[in-house]
Amino acid sequence: MKKSKFLYPFLFSLFALGACSSDDDSGEPDQGKEPVNPPPVEAQPINLADYDNGTGVMMQAFYWDVEPRHEWWNVISEKIEGWANAGVNRIWLPPASKGQSGGYSMGYDPSDYYDLGEYLQHETTETRFGSREELDNLIAAAHSNEIEVIADIVLNHNSGGGKEWNPYVQDSTYTLFDEAHGNASGMFNRTWEDFHPNSTSEYDSGYFLGQDLDHDVQHVQDWLWLNENSVAKYYKNNVGFDGWRFDFVKGFAPWVVKDWMESVGGFGVAELWDGNPNVLENYIEKTGISVFDFSTFYKLDEALDRYNDLTYLTQDMLWKTHPEKAVTFTANHDTEKDSNEDNFISKENKLMAYAYILTHPGYPTIFYSDYENPAFQSQLKQLMLINNSIANGEVEVLFADNDEYIMKRARTASNPGLILYLNLNGNIKFKEVDTDWNMAPLMDYSGNIDYTPTTDENGNVSLRAPANGYAIYSIMK
Repeated sequence: MKKSKFLYPFLFSLFALGACSSDDDSGEPDQGKEPVNPPPVEAQPINLADYDNGTGVMMQAFYWDVEPRHEWWNVISEKIEGWANAGVNRIWLPPASKGQSGGYSMGYDPSDYYDLGEYLQHETTETRFGSREELDNLIAAAHSNEIEVIADIVLNHNSGGGKEWNPYVQDSTYTLFDEAHGNASGMFNRTWEDFHPNSTSEYDSGYFLGQDLDHDVQHVQDWLWLNENSVAKYYKNNVGFDGWRFDFVKGFAPWVVKDWMESVGGFGVAELWDGNPNVLENYIEKTGISVFDFSTFYKLDEALDRYNDLTYLTQDMLWKTHPEKAVTFTANHDTEKDSNEDNFISKENKLMAYAYILTHPGYPTIFYSDYENPAFQSQLKQLMLINNSIANGEVEVLFADNDEYIMKRARTASNPGLILYLNLNGNIKFKEVDTDWNMAPLMDYSGNIDYTPTTDENGNVSLRAPANGYAIYSIMK
């Protein structure tokens, strides 16, 4: 990962000013008397780029129904260098192969795994995202900027094959995949025997009748991950992918992912859509790979939107038990669909959600549409810098109630740590907390509040958070 060079110039002006004399009105009896504004300090902010904690962030480099069609690989290529400078060390691409919907397909209806924009089928040569050459150029650009490229792999179901009679369905199914029927590459040709139900298995997931791949069939295993020209090894060795995002893993057994990873390696993360951290932990233990942390996503949704209660952020989440395997996020292509009303963090609370995942343990993911939102990008860049630098050390929740949440990442021998202060209240809030810093001037490195207090000899200090916002404090020098 490139070391981030980003540090807001406006942060250097904060400590030259006195703390603002606000009309704070918390209305909270436990807040105590509003502290006297501290005098201006002459200290300077630390350079966050000096504290590379080796984490990085992943960019989900697409949204649902990206536009312009056939140009997406070129669009992403132009953004690679900027993302690298902002601290991105992996990009997650949509499924790159030809789908049944041809030039309109987002890739989740895979037909020919080996057609990456090279064969005229389903009424197009290029995929929705572009040509094979443009994909190669994108991957080369990412690698030259020290960014890994993650392939979205759909292993549960196939679409777009020819019609054939399946005696175990007692009907015709679209399960004939050959050069003339949805598989122009001629690689991994399939018939009904490769799908559930068949002559050896009656299991069917119930989601894709007759088109649900049977991973117990040796032919399927060989072509998906075992053979030297399997999908997995072709994508890694010929195309240059560095890892895998496994789609809809509820549709097949964990051993499939485990075998795939043992065969080809790389970074792996599963889409196991379940908010129960125990379910996510169990999948990690069975497969050894990371999972998207839906438990944290739902707690953020509950805390910020559904119930307006930040104590939900103290409940069980995957990052607390498996921080190295929890891929945290606040949005993705599914949650941000126009039709989605049940799985969505509102725009007014989105940055607070990002402040949470980018200061807590876990491997955070940035959603393309959020990063490209002009109202969000500058703050997201700063949060990414904070994540890659001072979001380090043990986590301790210092305070939590309905509208306040204060969390500390402990100082270490080589890192100063930080304190996150979330505030759902419509007024500025303040709270006295115990820090790891004695007689130290502090500032908000998010740039959201003009306030530069100094801790006392015991490390105590009164911190502030802006109305309906967040602050992230650390030391100055």
